Amino acid sequence: MKILKFGGTSVAHSQNILLVENIIKKQSSKDRIVVIVSALHNVTDQLIKAAESASLKDESYLNIIQELEEKHINLVKELIPVLAQSSWLSFVKKHFNDLEDIYNGIAVLGELTDRIKDKIASYGEFLSSQIIAARLQEQGLDCLWMNSADLIKTDSNFTHAKVDFNLTDLNLKNYLSEHSNRIIIGPGFIASDSKNNRTTLGRGGSDYTASIIAAAVHAEELQIWTDVSGMMTADPRLASNAKPILEISYHEAMELSHFGAKVLYPPSIQPVMVKNIDLFIKNTFAPDAQGTLISHHLKAEENKMQQIAVGVSNMSHIALLTLEGSGMVGIPGISAKLFQCLSQEKINIILITQGSSEHSITIAINEKDAFHAENTINSAFADDINLERVYPVKIETGLSIVALVGENMKSRSGVSAKMFGCLGNNGINIRAIAQGSSERNISIVISEKDSKKAVNILHEEFFESEIKQIHLYICGIGNVGSKLIQQIYDQNEYLKENFLINLRIAGISNSRNMMFSDQGISRETYLNWEEQSKKTSVREFAEEIIQRNLRNSVFVDVTASADVPGIYESLLKRSINIVACNKIAASSDFEKYKNLKNTARNHNCNFYFETNVGAGLPVIGTINDLIKSGDKIISIQAVLSGTLNFVFNHYDGSRTFSEVVAQAQKEGYTEPDPRLDLSGTDVARKILILAREAGYPLQFEQIENMGFLPEECMQGSVEDFYEKLTQYESHFKSLLNDAQSNGKILKYTAKFENGKAEVGLQQVSSNSDLFHLYGKDNIVIFKTLRYSEQPLVIKGAGAGAEVTASGVFADIIRSI
Repeated sequence: MKILKFGGTSVAHSQNILLVENIIKKQSSKDRIVVIVSALHNVTDQLIKAAESASLKDESYLNIIQELEEKHINLVKELIPVLAQSSWLSFVKKHFNDLEDIYNGIAVLGELTDRIKDKIASYGEFLSSQIIAARLQEQGLDCLWMNSADLIKTDSNFTHAKVDFNLTDLNLKNYLSEHSNRIIIGPGFIASDSKNNRTTLGRGGSDYTASIIAAAVHAEELQIWTDVSGMMTADPRLASNAKPILEISYHEAMELSHFGAKVLYPPSIQPVMVKNIDLFIKNTFAPDAQGTLISHHLKAEENKMQQIAVGVSNMSHIALLTLEGSGMVGIPGISAKLFQCLSQEKINIILITQGSSEHSITIAINEKDAFHAENTINSAFADDINLERVYPVKIETGLSIVALVGENMKSRSGVSAKMFGCLGNNGINIRAIAQGSSERNISIVISEKDSKKAVNILHEEFFESEIKQIHLYICGIGNVGSKLIQQIYDQNEYLKENFLINLRIAGISNSRNMMFSDQGISRETYLNWEEQSKKTSVREFAEEIIQRNLRNSVFVDVTASADVPGIYESLLKRSINIVACNKIAASSDFEKYKNLKNTARNHNCNFYFETNVGAGLPVIGTINDLIKSGDKIISIQAVLSGTLNFVFNHYDGSRTFSEVVAQAQKEGYTEPDPRLDLSGTDVARKILILAREAGYPLQFEQIENMGFLPEECMQGSVEDFYEKLTQYESHFKSLLNDAQSNGKILKYTAKFENGKAEVGLQQVSSNSDLFHLYGKDNIVIFKTLRYSEQPLVIKGAGAGAEVTASGVFADIIRSI
């Protein structure tokens, strides 16, 4: 014999019930079956809602009853042949008349007891099972309706009745041996006490009913038919890459269902687990799908041993209650008193954690019970509170429980470290931790707003380790930004295949507009992104990133804006990695620079700005490696402006200085305003950044800048600037002639030594390392304790959108 249970979505309406009918026909052709059904989808909730409205003398309950009656009448008309409909329509009408009488009584008394609530709730399963049984009988099937509510006996703890298994097992065995029909169908969820009052087995109790029957008759297997193809590694509404679990142990299934896996009602596992009955979770809407097998005898035991965990579950709307005080230390009975007072008020404790000092006990309960629990505990410990042995209970709401579940965790070291590490790296604060002695689950309490992010992080870490999802937010779509985006699109497949990294551009922004997509902005969408974007500011862009709260997030600043660095700290505090091409943050006031570095370190994230100096050259990374390995920077000599190097390499007197600068701007080597490059300010920022990364607390004002531009060139617009350059051509020509007469060339250099830095135009002789530097190349020469006689030299292209973008790209990969 097999037991089949169909949930509310499986019997939501006539079309779904016809699918159920096909499954029943197929199964009953091979085996004798008992079928347990739930109420039609959402009916029980509506019945209770109407009762609560009636207790408040809110006459809207009449409309609810009428809608439910019409729903069941329509079901009869759609499932039962016309000639047989009359008696069933009368059946439905009679029971809704009885319901209306009950509701009217509640409205008159203004009171709704648990006993009446159970009686009302029982109508949903009672009606659905009768109508479905009638449908099967009309189809000529050997079907009998069984009033399982009369056979399953409980105590009188209404709404959460406890089953009398000895009497129930005897009743079910006798009934099923006396009736030999091929198909037995009955209602789930409902039972009765010794006085035959209707009781219920808790929400999700239809699963429990089926399990009780399976255990009583030692069924071959129990099948739970629902709207998903088995248990999943995570809630698919939260983790889009959640996968079906093909096989799982009873204990693992119980842990997952207890901590929020909605597919299975937790108490339903116990009866079949004791009798070693296989339990299958199947999909009514995909009946051929394999589903999930829950068993003691797993067929894929060898493969299963390879995986650490089987799933991640989550439970929302949680409150933490903490009872603490010095009077608890070493005093026996405190815990018992706490749990007893909550038990008497029927408040369920979901999670418990206590420090070894015994100074406090923290429990997690459903948020709706929080203030009732607070009053209950404070009342129970009133004397202790008055004597200041304990403090009034503290409440925290807006929390979730996330649990990592798996039998194999107990045989693997480092699971907790891996779990907490990946959460910490994504800025998720853990409020409480609990791990059972069985070591089958590690449960954490976190903020509700971090729940989706945490589930995805853990799911990726333990179930999707083959590919890591990275969410990029790119601010700045100019020359460098557009090249970067193109490189990401071109390179992403290679990264996925060879480095198991998937880069998603989750948001882009310029000074006017922004666009977001958690699933990633496609190449096609990007080409016309402004048409689908909305107006923005830098602050709004940051707030949206924080609000979306996606795992493995990287903010990329590819601007020269002074405003964008203002959002860095708020992003770093949410453990969002930052990659900056923008030099302003790293060259700002030293305390601000240091604060950003410390904030990144304190929040387990990265702040990288390699392209601040030398575009794609590994300059800052080299300094960091030297310092970390114990070396010390003695001096730095460099040409740090690809723009200025390009200009002075091409200015030979055959063209005006103005024409050469215009060429540099046209080829993309200068800022939109070339004066930022030619004034030496950019070079001064770069040598400042290198000095700071070398460990010297320098301020920008301490750098000596020996400029070569006449003061008048710095005034007015960019157009005015070019006119001034033309007017001062003789000045630039004299600089060139003077150098040539000395057998030297002009280079704009930067130097740091003895704690001091300077930048300026220098005449460089042919025996200098700076002499043979062509085009837009940069060079940085380090003298260190280890590189004292032969300096360390880094040389290469130091400007250009393509190489700068590649440097930013490298920082992105490094940051994750």
